[in-house]
Amino acid sequence: MKYIRPFLLIITGVVLYSCTNRVKVHEMSKSPVDYVNPITGTDYFGHTFPGAVVPWSLVQLSPDNGEKGWTYSSGYSYPDNTIMGFSHTHFSGTGGTPGGDIMIMPTTGQEIKIHPGPKDDPDKGYRSRFDHREEWASPGYYSVFLKDYNILVELTATRRAGMHRYFFPKSEKSTIIIDLGHQIGRNRVPGKSDIRITDNTHVEGAKYNDGLMIYFAAEFSKPFHSYGTFDADYGTPESGSGIFPYKNEEKGEHVGAFLSYHTTEQEMIMVKVGISYVSVDGAKKNLKAEIQDWDFEKIHQQARSSWEQALNAIRIKNTSEDLKTIFYTAMYHSLLAQYISQDVDGRYMGMDGKIHRVNGYNFHPSFSCWDTYRTEQPLLTIIAPGHINDMIRSIVDKTRNFGWLPAQHFRNVFRPSMVGDHLIPIITDAYVKGYRDFDADFIYGAMRQKALEIPKSPTSGLLARSGLEYYLTMGYTPCDRVTESVSNTLELAYDDWCIAQLAKALGKVEDYKMFMERAGYYHNLYDSSTQFMRPKMFDGTWLPPVDGHEQEIARYGEHTYYKYFDPLLVGRRPNRHYTESNAWQYIWSVQHDVRGLIDLMGGNDPFTARLDTFYNMSPVITPPKYVGVVGTIGQHVQGNQPSHHVPYLYDYAGKPWKTQETIRKVLALYRTGPGGICGNEDMGSLSSWFIFSAMGFYPVTPGSTVYAIGSPVIGEVTLHLQNDKTFRIIAENTSDKNKYIQSATLNGQPFNRSWIDHSEIMAGGTLHFVMGPEPNKKWASGKQDAPYSVNK
Repeated sequence: MKYIRPFLLIITGVVLYSCTNRVKVHEMSKSPVDYVNPITGTDYFGHTFPGAVVPWSLVQLSPDNGEKGWTYSSGYSYPDNTIMGFSHTHFSGTGGTPGGDIMIMPTTGQEIKIHPGPKDDPDKGYRSRFDHREEWASPGYYSVFLKDYNILVELTATRRAGMHRYFFPKSEKSTIIIDLGHQIGRNRVPGKSDIRITDNTHVEGAKYNDGLMIYFAAEFSKPFHSYGTFDADYGTPESGSGIFPYKNEEKGEHVGAFLSYHTTEQEMIMVKVGISYVSVDGAKKNLKAEIQDWDFEKIHQQARSSWEQALNAIRIKNTSEDLKTIFYTAMYHSLLAQYISQDVDGRYMGMDGKIHRVNGYNFHPSFSCWDTYRTEQPLLTIIAPGHINDMIRSIVDKTRNFGWLPAQHFRNVFRPSMVGDHLIPIITDAYVKGYRDFDADFIYGAMRQKALEIPKSPTSGLLARSGLEYYLTMGYTPCDRVTESVSNTLELAYDDWCIAQLAKALGKVEDYKMFMERAGYYHNLYDSSTQFMRPKMFDGTWLPPVDGHEQEIARYGEHTYYKYFDPLLVGRRPNRHYTESNAWQYIWSVQHDVRGLIDLMGGNDPFTARLDTFYNMSPVITPPKYVGVVGTIGQHVQGNQPSHHVPYLYDYAGKPWKTQETIRKVLALYRTGPGGICGNEDMGSLSSWFIFSAMGFYPVTPGSTVYAIGSPVIGEVTLHLQNDKTFRIIAENTSDKNKYIQSATLNGQPFNRSWIDHSEIMAGGTLHFVMGPEPNKKWASGKQDAPYSVNK
């Protein structure tokens, strides 16, 4: 066992921690930032991280306790009780993206260890045990006590730099390790890193991670008395080989440095680290611009203030303390997901691998758009309007640099990813809501080109839409030729609808007609005999039913697919027909033409009956151990995006009270605590759904200005909008029992429809609901009261 010093330091750490003003919260009225719990979502595959971060930041400084496998997509999993170190880049809630760059770990002990060691035997490496009772997290701040070393760690951050504060015990050899070999999802694309010790207070270098270089510059508050480098690829963790005392530089895939001190009891040593995706010089400039001195508390308070300002966009009252915690934590996760990547001088690494410079805006390098187009991006058009044009301008610029409209991508590195082409709805949604400070004609041309052309000599970047050659000629993608063929057809039809809306707005009449016709291609996969969107073969026949057959894998060339149609089968790539879902969950993915889907099913009553079955049937899926499925109500899986809009579809069929009832069931899946997010957070997607639904409305069709009405759970919501306007939502008498809308007014006038327009919200005013325990089946139930079908 590693030597453990007395408990005194823990108490000292708590006293020091109290200086952050958290203990003062109860002496005054709380602000939104006081309700945020960054630990929420770190359990049950929520994949959030608890560390120090500010809104729209380049740096996310957080602890890592694992790096391999889906469990550690954010580097941190709450059930663990050891920490490997503290790295500077993370993604919130994704299912398999890179990160964990520039990891630093403070240690004590005579032996220098260059491997973290296994979780079940941390004494074999530099990993340390910890206890959640000695762990603290709040917006812009993280702290933990490392039990094996008796070290209190505190972290805070600015946009482009991280700051560490360590309190060491008395030790003849206290060592800070910098491990560039650490990587979340490590070694998917091998490449060399470089670390240099330039003097006894400065270390710099570059980390290679999955096709990208991340540069850093670190400065230490106390000169180290001894140092060295290491290469963990030499020998074995037990051999101790690969350590090079007093060597100043190392290059390789798993290299790092160790910096040693003599420390007195509770001696404080600080480290500040600038990060850049452009150069070491950029990292130095970022650090110099954002952390000029060693005032940790000043940086922490700046971080807290930035969160306070961002979270003040929505103020809520007349609700429980737990609901405030869930709400503001969800808002926190919604706002931290969209990172920037330009240096303080405006330079950024483009998708073409060249350095570019922004001109008066923030460059956003990552768009997890299959997840975020549905909820997070529409939410930002209301609560963060100053950032929307920045995001669209980022898409425009990377399309210019890249020579092609990319799809879902992270850190400006594009590879084939999720189904569909969902930068398109993000762009269209912003445009129709009045955001126009970008070159709309150029980006429309790129959207149109990608929807019509298959590159003659595709490179790793110029990739055609999946199955486009079939979609263009057959009106669907055949399951024996294209993976996830049903989802692919439905998502491309929706994307084409979005292109049509932008074409209409730009006066391109013929294009509008063409893309509107293609928006109806979902009809080609609707099987009236089963009432499913069913896989169809290249020859035009339906995939045969499973009907008791043992499920088999069929092959066409290199393409493999499930041989039989099973409506409950989720399955896995490359064989599946639906994206992370089954036939039951993808029936409803026609959000651009809900009325058309209702007509296909025979009208409002059959449609409603089908929805009822969806929500009332057993939540069984095939196979039963499908990873990541949490938050199930019948076949609704809140942990995955294709289910998110489904409760609101009752509105379209004239049954808004059923939407109200169902929404409350889904909202109840969100809790306080580590497991409080009911699924993979996906860069703000699940949290943004909660924000919308708790307020009482939801964007069923991004690319439209219409929101469907749900069931507000908060007594009073005030949206602070641009131009000093406010929009209030009052839910009189709302409670767990009072979930049904009895009546409503908008600005004092009767409001008897189950939708509201974006322009009505942004104009300011008051939407007042009266809630009750029994459904008022007359409210908003007429044909003219339903959200209008926007397939026009």
